[in-house]
Amino acid sequence: MAISFDNAFGLHPEALLIRDKRSQVLAENIANADTPGYKAKDMDFQTALAGAQSRQSGSLGRTDPRHFEISTARHAESQYRIPNQPDTGDGNTVDIHEERNAFIRNNMEYQTTLNFLNSRISGLKKAITGASQ
Repeated sequence: MAISFDNAFGLHPEALLIRDKRSQVLAENIANADTPGYKAKDMDFQTALAGAQSRQSGSLGRTDPRHFEISTARHAESQYRIPNQPDTGDGNTVDIHEERNAFIRNNMEYQTTLNFLNSRISGLKKAITGASQ
């Protein structure tokens, strides 16, 4: 009996990739907090995950189990963030406190998803080896 990793993990691997991409976008904002004219960007996690879910249900079928699985996934796109503070005169829209908080929250959510996947893998490993505990 074969184990379907798509059924075992669901969208969680995609969620990790999206959170990783968002972490990169937020880190770029933090790095450019003092760059004149820089516009803060962000990603809408729910929209990106919904896109990943729709792509997952429409995946390409394999005719032989030895074939590689082809992914038609597009990378989640970042968009400019609407600033919460007035322009300081240099055109930069980065609010360092907001960016730091968003980065920390995204990191915690990434770790939560990673912990979930680790527990699923541990459970599958126990099921395969017949270990009890």
